Amino acid sequence: MAITLKAHPCHLEIQTHRRAPVGIIRSSFREDGKVKHSTHGRLTGLPLAQLKLLQAAFRREVVPKGSPEDMKLLGSKEYGASFCFLELAKELGLDRALYSRKEPWVQDCLAMIVGRIVYAGSKLSLSNAAKNTALWELCGVAGEVVDVEKHCYQAMDRLLERQKAIQRTLASRHLQDGHLVLYDITSSYFEGAYEESDIVAFGYNRDGKRGHEQMVIGLLCSKEGCPVGVEVFAGNTKDASTVPEKIAELQREYGLKDVIFVGDRGMVTRSVAEKIKGLEGLHTISALTHPEIFALVGRKVISADLFDEKEIVEVLDPENLARRYCLCRNPKSAERETATRLRLLQCTREGLEKIAGSKRRAKEGTIGARVGRVLQQYKMGKFVRWEVSEGRLSWSFDEGKIADEALFDGCYIIHSEVTKELMPAAEVVSSYKSLELVERAFRNLKTVQLEVRPVYHKTDDRIRSHVFLCTLAYYLQWHANKRLQGFFAADGTRKHRQWTMRNVIERLCSIRRERIVMAKVEFQKITTPQADQQRILDALRVKM
Repeated sequence: MAITLKAHPCHLEIQTHRRAPVGIIRSSFREDGKVKHSTHGRLTGLPLAQLKLLQAAFRREVVPKGSPEDMKLLGSKEYGASFCFLELAKELGLDRALYSRKEPWVQDCLAMIVGRIVYAGSKLSLSNAAKNTALWELCGVAGEVVDVEKHCYQAMDRLLERQKAIQRTLASRHLQDGHLVLYDITSSYFEGAYEESDIVAFGYNRDGKRGHEQMVIGLLCSKEGCPVGVEVFAGNTKDASTVPEKIAELQREYGLKDVIFVGDRGMVTRSVAEKIKGLEGLHTISALTHPEIFALVGRKVISADLFDEKEIVEVLDPENLARRYCLCRNPKSAERETATRLRLLQCTREGLEKIAGSKRRAKEGTIGARVGRVLQQYKMGKFVRWEVSEGRLSWSFDEGKIADEALFDGCYIIHSEVTKELMPAAEVVSSYKSLELVERAFRNLKTVQLEVRPVYHKTDDRIRSHVFLCTLAYYLQWHANKRLQGFFAADGTRKHRQWTMRNVIERLCSIRRERIVMAKVEFQKITTPQADQQRILDALRVKM
């Protein structure tokens, strides 16, 4: 609508007390010695920054176009990645899973969850990043100084209090009766002193870091690999010992009546099977360890000729007809195992020949100790026959045992009590192989993606909360990766491949929030996403 202005000079009055800012075009004049105002029109639907620019234009404060004073860029902060993952978290209902009410600590936890994905690092470094990222402001923390005690450590304490409730919520979304539940264990080592912790202890280190104390982490995932629960155990905890309570937790805490529990090799041992025997609605799938396979050979339940590279051969245990053994053979694994054994046997040979070839006689105990160290180092003692006589070592390989062992290279056995009607043999095997999804989760948690270590917290509760926080970050990343599958599928291969999750995050980070002053008016502007950035946003279904 065209506005006809009177001859009196006009100005723009901005009213901000309404829901949205409104510009009122007015002129002021004197009449009979009194100041009067005349309203000529209203400007609605414009952001406050644009109204201020128009206000400056009415005052004739706008500088000429192209002038050095035309525009100044006062500052810039990362915006795209933080905004994108926060929006995804809210869309997934992660904020409501943390707590049903909008409380400041919930927003602080969301900042740490998203910060773990975008920046990793310590809580202290994230709190100091407020000058570089809009993350904290998006989560309601104003200013460029973030109190790490208040916004990180106290929020972590509240998060730990809510862990069981949060995991029940996630389980209700992703676990259903009769579905697979994947469970696996890993360890994460520590450096430094943790005197206040009962969790940090020496144990079997899966990372091969000798001389380091560690914690043990148990992760529950849905059949698709989505994490729903995590627990931190003491570093000397054995894998199988965690299984009975974890199964009880599924039925007690998560309300699952029918469960197909898939555990890694050796988790469902005979002792564990006895403890969980009789639990209604429970089925298990796991794999036999090497000694367990040879125990079946000794009982003549199986033989090497039953293993086939193309077909799965199923055998029932004569002592427990409900227990099914699915026999498989992987030719590539067979090649690796054969090559590894030959290499270890050669190293054992060289070590023993060095002892046997020594010109100096030694006591029987001294020679035995040296032999023991060699056999312990290369784990080939079961193939070696040796004796010490008159201060000399004589030894030989048991070629028959070596040949018998070679027959089972690449062989593995998946066992289960799931009935054939419920699950055929091929599905039992593929279900066990789904544990690779949990291993993928561990790789993301323990490497540069989310960096569960180094752990800077010294008390058990803070360590538990830190691990839970990292797991929630993986939960968010897992959903992001699921939405990006089509985007990644359209990428090139080998040297032409461009996109990884890390590259996606970095590309989103380059969407900045700029602080600009123009015509003495300061306002903020988000950089317009470029074509590839927009494709990422579209794949994640996030609008800016």
